[in-house]
Formats: sequence, structure tokens, C-alpha cells
Amino acid sequence: MLAAGLGCGALLLGVGLVLRPHQGVTQAAIVEGGQEQRAVLQLPTDPALPLNPQGRHYPLVPSDPVELAALLVSVEQALRSPQTPAEELPRLGHQQQVIYRVLSHQPERSQQVRRSIPVAWQSIYDRHLAARRSFLAMHRSDRKPTALPAWRIIPPEPAEVLIGYYKEAEAATGIEWEVLAAVNLVESGMGRIDGVSVANAQGPMQFLPTTWAQAGVGKGDIRDPHDAIHAAARYLVRRGGLKDIRKGLWGYNNSDNYGNAVLTYASLIREDPSAYVGLYHWDIHFAAAAGDLWLPVGYNQPRPIAVSTYLSQFPASAPPAGSSGY
Repeated sequence: MLAAGLGCGALLLGVGLVLRPHQGVTQAAIVEGGQEQRAVLQLPTDPALPLNPQGRHYPLVPSDPVELAALLVSVEQALRSPQTPAEELPRLGHQQQVIYRVLSHQPERSQQVRRSIPVAWQSIYDRHLAARRSFLAMHRSDRKPTALPAWRIIPPEPAEVLIGYYKEAEAATGIEWEVLAAVNLVESGMGRIDGVSVANAQGPMQFLPTTWAQAGVGKGDIRDPHDAIHAAARYLVRRGGLKDIRKGLWGYNNSDNYGNAVLTYASLIREDPSAYVGLYHWDIHFAAAAGDLWLPVGYNQPRPIAVSTYLSQFPASAPPAGSSGY
């Protein structure tokens, strides 16, 4: 496995919650012919921050727990709303991702934030943190690398195309599409990571070539999203996933924490398929000695590169103060 604007005013985004305005919050709305059009949520920004080649900076995480709770709920609402412009989804998904990554390292602060989150959102909040903490438990916290991997970060297939692949694989095997989506998320950021792991795992579902070659598992191209997703479903069946999905996931990665995290993300999608939108738009982060480094689409290193060298060339990948949890 490859272990990969503040708030809103009185804007109801289809989830039954209305947030009151608070300091530092703006909500832009376009009004034409007397009718309000799609609104754009304003996220925290700082003009002094470096921008990546796509013109985005690393998401900022407010220090005040009440402000942070309002921001997070606003982002969750916007990601689920069909009124949110499609071009806004990448920055919203990244903001959501960074908040959960930061809070997963900070138990006391995460509890402070939770107290300001409406009850309707607390289960979603709890499951995001539980999933992330399960992954943190799989890795030693005292060994942070000083070099970045030889990866390419590429755009994933369109969200609806991937969902089609997951559902095709579910129809063919019986493995739930939400589980396949969650595996794709945690293995490669839904196909963003194009590289080989230290264990020689490859492709968007991170198969070892020896596993891919097993009878009835790999068919086609290990790096093709369609082929890899179908192969993952067949492999989960082979490892007993139809009778016990946890057993199947243990075959994928020998860790109860891995299974817990995958099934937690799957539960979010199963409960509300629109939760997939945020997860689809998560970017690739790499936990290095210099912090939680952002590797955006366009990252392309044919060989490992020292973190210091990379950041001297791409400073926008470094987390601003408060945006890295450790």
C-alpha cells in the first residue's frame, strides 16, 4: 500500500444545516435576473503563500476551534451540494483533506473542534478521524523520510468513469463498489500516484506483479484503472471477501488497521454517495521529516529527490504553520 474560505453565512446546502456568519467568513453569490445562482465558498487565504503551477496554495487551517468547526462543516456541505461549481471542488476537497490530516494528530484539539460541530455531522467527523488514525497506527512516527519518492502524480480518471468501473466490478464479483473505491483511494489517491512502491507494488490498485499473475486475478494492464479495479475485486473474492470482507482486506494488506480504515471510508460513501466527491478530490501528501508535503498533479521525479532540493524548487508543497499535524 502507498500510504497516501472560512465558513458560510445563511447558506443552506441541502443537508438541513444553516451556519451563522462568523468573523472572517464571506460568501459570494451571483445574482442574475433576481435569482441567486451558484455560490462560491471563500476559503482561508494568504497572498504571501507560494502558489503551485495550477495557481493554488497549500490549504490553511484556522487555529480557533470554533472557526475551524464552521469551516469544516461549510466545506462538507459544499462538497455535497450539486450547486457547487465543479471548478471549485478540487480546492474544497483539498481543504477537507488537510483539516482531517491535521486534526488526526491532535486528539485534544480535535475534541475541541468536535464540540462546535452540529450533531448531524459528528459521525462523519469521527469516522474521518478514525480512518486517518488507523493509517497513522500502521507507520512508525519516529522515522520520517528526508527524500521524496520516484513518482509521477497524474490526473485521475473522471469521477463518474471510476464509479462506473467500481460498479461494473461489483456486478461481476459481488464486492461492494464503495469498498473498491476506498481501496483505490488509499492505495493511489484514486490513480493519482503513478509509481512503484518499495515492495514493487504497481498501478492504481497497487498490485505486486506476482499477485497480478495469479490465476483469475490480473487480466489486461496492471496500470489501467479499469483492469486494476476489476482485478482487485476478483482478488478480494479469492481471499474470502464475499463471506468476510475484513478477511479479504487482510489479504490485500496484513493489518487490521488497514481494513478498519478502508471500511470506514466505504461506510461514508455508502451512507451518502455524495461523500465520494470530497474523497475523489483529495490530493497526494507525503509524510516527510519536513512536514506533511503536498505532491500535486504534475509532480514528476524519475529518481528519489531530497526534500530540501525539491522544496527549493517547489516551495508551495511545504505546509504553512498550522497546516501540518506534526
